[in-house]
This record gives sequence, C-alpha cells and structure tokens, in this order.
Amino acid sequence: MSYEPQVAFQTKNSPLPDLPLANVLGVGIHAVNLPWAADIIDAAIEKKKKGYVCVTSVHGVMEAHRNPELYRALASAMLVVPDGMPTVWVGRSQGHHLMRRVFGPDLMLELCRRSAKNGCTHFLYGGKPHVAEELAATLTQRFPGIKVVGTYTPPFRPLTQVEQAALKHQLECVDPDILWVGLSTPKQELFMARNICQLNCRVMVGVGAAFDIHTGRLNDSPNWVKEAGLQWLHRLCQEPSRLWKRYLINNSQFLARLTLQFLGLKSYELGDSG
Repeated sequence: MSYEPQVAFQTKNSPLPDLPLANVLGVGIHAVNLPWAADIIDAAIEKKKKGYVCVTSVHGVMEAHRNPELYRALASAMLVVPDGMPTVWVGRSQGHHLMRRVFGPDLMLELCRRSAKNGCTHFLYGGKPHVAEELAATLTQRFPGIKVVGTYTPPFRPLTQVEQAALKHQLECVDPDILWVGLSTPKQELFMARNICQLNCRVMVGVGAAFDIHTGRLNDSPNWVKEAGLQWLHRLCQEPSRLWKRYLINNSQFLARLTLQFLGLKSYELGDSG
C-alpha cells in the first residue's frame, strides 16, 4: 500500500497541519491509512508530543452531531482516523485517494508489533473486569519483547476523585508512551479530551471493541465484509440487543444527510455539527 508520510509538528494549535482532512458531514477525519497513522503516532511519541487519537466511524460522526462536547473532542484530537468504510468512501469522493480504513484493533496490533522493537510502552485502560489483564497477557505472548506496564479497569460510571487520583498516581509511576482506551464511543473520546492534560502518558488512543476482539470475546469480521462496509451487520449479529438501535438510527440518519449533501441540497462545513 502506498502512502505519503507528511508528519509535521509546526504549529501550537494543530500538531499535524499538513495532513489532508476529509469533511464527513462537518466532522474532520484525517485522510490517512494504517501505516501512515502508525508512523504519525510513532513520530509524536519520539518527539514527545502529547495528544490523543480518535478512531471514528459513522457512529462517532452522528454522535458528534448530537453531542457538542464530542464534536469538540474530535476537533481537538491530534489525529482522527477513518474507522469505517463509509467515512473512507466520503473522503475518496473528495479526492483523498490514499485514504484507507484504519480499524482500531488493527491500529493497536500494528503499534504493538512495532513497539516490540522500538521499546514503546503501553498501558491498557478499559474493558470489563479482568479483560485488560487478559489482553496484556495476549499481547505479551503475541509480541515477545512488548512492554505493557499497567492496566486499569474503570467502573461503569464516572471515576470518583479518589479513583481519579489513584489512576493518576499509577500512570505517574509507570510513565507509558501509549494509553489505550477501550470504552466505546463517545465515552472514550470524552475521557481522552478531559484527561490528556491531566494524566501522565504521551499519546492516548481510543480503540473501542479492540479489547474484546483481541481477547476473543468478539469475533472479528472477514476482510471481505470489512471492505464491503458491512462490518456493522457482522457486529449486529453478535450483539443485537445492544447495537440494533445504534445502527438503525445512526446509519439511516447518516445516509439521509449524506444524500442531501451529494445532491447539493445541504452543505456541511468543518465546524458545522448541526
């Protein structure tokens, strides 16, 4: 796969000013692919640039239209990658021909593979009880030499002041390069935006279902299903009671808005979440 690395950290307000940006219904998604995204994160860590990475699909785009704080979190991210073929198709229609899907679990594996050689350290935050510990064991077995320096399983509610202080202390002790956040959208994006300046790490990456996929709790989709943009259907078959409403509402609204945009009946500027 070809790509054009354009890693640059030149301005105070935007650490990646030279990256092409696709406009997906007013939400900016960087027009990158997997190796390019991994290079950007590696460069940020090497240059000690602090920031967070959002892995964004149709669900994230539509949630951002309903939640101004999520929209601001996406707009403030160091990197927003296209985790879904519909977002890629929109980007390609805008001339971003190098844009490819950056699936969160794939991004995690690629950075873990690289870190077994470059020494990057990892901290796992999220998942149900014992999932993060199991994931740490799985990654250690799969990538000999990888350094997973800690895990934290948060409760299914906001952290108390005592819990927040305990997490902060744990991270200060282990000083990870990457803090992997597996909370699902929009919780993980809001967590990263609220805590990137408070918690000790270089880069946060929100990867949603990666914790469950890499520990075998969820089955990953075949490649042909992903390329066809049907992974949502594969996920729906595995978790119908949890996901049916999300996909029914988000997918239909996304298609309706996208149709209006392509017909020229409505335009979405970056910064327009309405």
